[in-house]
Amino acid sequence: MTTGTTFVHVMERVAQVFEVVAVALLLAGLAWSLVLAGWIWVRRRAGHRAFLALRETFGGTLLLGVEVLVAADLVRTIAIEPSLENVAVLGLIVVIRTFLSFSLEVEIEGVPPWRRALVNGGTRTVRAARRGLADPAEPRNDV
Repeated sequence: MTTGTTFVHVMERVAQVFEVVAVALLLAGLAWSLVLAGWIWVRRRAGHRAFLALRETFGGTLLLGVEVLVAADLVRTIAIEPSLENVAVLGLIVVIRTFLSFSLEVEIEGVPPWRRALVNGGTRTVRAARRGLADPAEPRNDV
């Protein structure tokens, strides 16, 4: 085994680790979203609030998962086989995932990203959890 082959092998494993992390994040985020929505639905008897919490928490998880998957694609394209064709394919993947992320953000927030403060997926998840756990009689100050 040459040094180049070893490097390519290690980078392929690094990309696979990113992909496994992304899948784990998606599964954990789905589980958390379902638990939170179920808790809100059972405890508060608020189906609409439960749905919104599910949508926001899992939407934030999807955004985070997409970002990690883009990192895996970057490692795979740049470090393993940096050909012009692979860079073009990576560019297309990034464009598709960017459109997907943009669509998810607009769906979750209800406004385009330039119309609100920048918030990452983790912050969205925490904010949705706080909204779902808050006492409905208390005034909201996070709007």
